[in-house]
Amino acid sequence: MTDEVAVLGVGLHPWGKWGRGFVEYGAAAARAALADAELDWRDVGSIVGADTVRGGYPGYVAGATFAKALGWQGARVSSVYAACASGAQAIGAARAQILAGLADTVLVVGADAAPKGFFRPAGGDRPDDPDWLRFRVLGATNPTYFGLYARRRMALHGDTAEDFAQVKVKNSAMGALNPYARYRKRVTAEEVAASAVVADPLRLLDICATSDGGAALVLSSMDFARRHGMAEPVRIRAVSTVTPRYPSTVLDLPDIATDSAVAVEPAAETFRASIARAAYGEAGIGPEDLSLAEVYDLSTALELQWYEDLGLCAEGEGAKLLREGATGPGGRIPVNASGGLASFGEAVPAQAIAQVCELTWQLRGTAGDRQIAGARVGISTNQGLFGHGSAVVTVR
Repeated sequence: MTDEVAVLGVGLHPWGKWGRGFVEYGAAAARAALADAELDWRDVGSIVGADTVRGGYPGYVAGATFAKALGWQGARVSSVYAACASGAQAIGAARAQILAGLADTVLVVGADAAPKGFFRPAGGDRPDDPDWLRFRVLGATNPTYFGLYARRRMALHGDTAEDFAQVKVKNSAMGALNPYARYRKRVTAEEVAASAVVADPLRLLDICATSDGGAALVLSSMDFARRHGMAEPVRIRAVSTVTPRYPSTVLDLPDIATDSAVAVEPAAETFRASIARAAYGEAGIGPEDLSLAEVYDLSTALELQWYEDLGLCAEGEGAKLLREGATGPGGRIPVNASGGLASFGEAVPAQAIAQVCELTWQLRGTAGDRQIAGARVGISTNQGLFGHGSAVVTVR
């Protein structure tokens, strides 16, 4: 177990398609988090930005970009990129600075202005780049992989398209209650089934959209939190940022081939399962201690996979857990009380930060109509391209 850091403040800019720049979304979220923390920007010791590859050079140095937008004041600055795990990596960097004594308070910010439609590769010819190759050689967009994952679950575990649709039904019901969500309308299983096929067996409403949005956290040392008048703040107890183990025997974004297992025995657990195990070990808890979870539901089928990888149920029993109502509001372990990516869409560098914002509201007991009764321990988890795993454990 490691020392904890306090979550002093959280803030979001609503998700949507607003037609403005990512800096505006991030600065708005940062100001909201500072106001929530009752802290002046000039008193922040460090800022960590989660980078976006869609904002030109300012997106590649997001920490400095947001610091300039808020007003230069001499704070330390860092910028982090890890694809979908960028936000969690930024949280990990901020926590490390606090625990190392480099700063008492750190502002973490991520924001994105996403294109319409699927994400596409960065411009230019890069034949040594797996992400470029999977688009140019195979034409494999993200939903292509999501469809393959879904087919794998159907073949191995007997999941059905109806099971996948029920994930969307559950998450849309929670998203309808979230003022920051892009999609605030309940969806029925019939509406999912009537939506267009994108990557068989997944339909349009099975797959998350690409969105604009921004999220921010103010983190501090526990000593600073107490001096600031917060005797029992929500605390971050663990940040897992592990990588896969060789050989990888399941096709994963953006690779177009698996590793050979002839000479080396595969690991006993999957990459995603190792992300959770590392977080549990660092926090000194197990899945049985969780009150709720926020997972990266890029597709409905992937949410079911996360149930198993988090240890919420045995392998192959994700759909059963869903059917039993265990992952819905009032269930044994509610998942994606925020509405998840199904309701937000994906604003890549902001998403993992937004997950921790939701956990913070839930653990504070201030989540309004989405509130999970008695929430004390939460985990957020996602996976970025090229082996970036991430999970954050929060407690109160």
